[in-house]
Amino acid sequence: MLLYNEAYMKLLKGLGSFFALDIGTSAVRVVQLSPTGSDSWNLVHYAYVPVDEKIVSSNSAEGARRLGEVIMTAVGQSGIKEKNIVIGLPSSKTFTTVIDVPTMGEVELRNTIKYQVDQYIPMAVEDSKVDWALLGQSLHNPQQQEVLLASTANSYSEERLEFIEGLGFNVIAAEPDPIAMVRSLIPAGVMDARLIIDVGEQSTNLAITFGDTPRLVRTIPMGLKSLIKAAVQNLNVQDDQARQFILKFGLAPDRLEGQVYHSIESTLDNFASELVKSIKFFQTRYPNTPVGGILLSGFAAIVPQFGEYLTAKTGVTSFIANPWQKIRVAQSDQQQLGSIASEFATVIGLAQRRNLK
Repeated sequence: MLLYNEAYMKLLKGLGSFFALDIGTSAVRVVQLSPTGSDSWNLVHYAYVPVDEKIVSSNSAEGARRLGEVIMTAVGQSGIKEKNIVIGLPSSKTFTTVIDVPTMGEVELRNTIKYQVDQYIPMAVEDSKVDWALLGQSLHNPQQQEVLLASTANSYSEERLEFIEGLGFNVIAAEPDPIAMVRSLIPAGVMDARLIIDVGEQSTNLAITFGDTPRLVRTIPMGLKSLIKAAVQNLNVQDDQARQFILKFGLAPDRLEGQVYHSIESTLDNFASELVKSIKFFQTRYPNTPVGGILLSGFAAIVPQFGEYLTAKTGVTSFIANPWQKIRVAQSDQQQLGSIASEFATVIGLAQRRNLK
């Protein structure tokens, strides 16, 4: 169970039966799964409720009240009765990094990180909640081991926990969104490195993984809204029409005489350059570990020819990722999920957590 006042918040641990909550910028998602094997689940309950992004970003009491209503609507629609809950922490409110430390025992490692953590996080230790997970031997230095470090501000985490528990739930864990998405999007048995991108409305969560663990995590401040803004400016259309154009015609140079693609090309090029920088950074750190593919999630999975564009720009083959790949979903639920299925990477990853001691 979380110890809210401890400096070392258990961001990466799970406990007992629970359901997952993802508060996105445009929708609230809840999912409850039932494990059927070591790496497989049944979908028990889920819900997706759109929300005005102004409500999500509001710091007012009225905004919190309205967001609470949306969350309770989602839980009600889903049929979830469970009170234990795991929540996602947006990447904009968290800091995640991978560090190298000398190989040592768990007790010694715990003390080392406890007294040296201020070297690695961008905020004062006394103002932060920090947790870590041992990844294993370093990929580039066999004398060292790698540790995944995550932190968030006390003020934000305590406010969020108080808000969720005020709705009648028991928060048993909180986890950065990019860490959760890795769990749902990485296919079983992948042995090489993969670049995962989950494109949201406002930003993109990015992780480069090796095996099933993240080795680089960052956020790119470009999402679907960035493309819509560029299309609005260059095509002289309204937001809704620009969104429709992008989701229907995507990056196809032969649709509408390539007008949609050319209107957002500059924004896309900036985005692609950030991916190239991330790949180069990873290859510099791990020169013997090539990135074997790009996994597309969120809007990257549904905008036509997005993957082909990224493959051309990065030289790395792109694939559409499936956050539902390890979950048995009833036919009726598959039909209802339809076009929103690609938006569940984070909440499914949260729901796939195992009960770790």
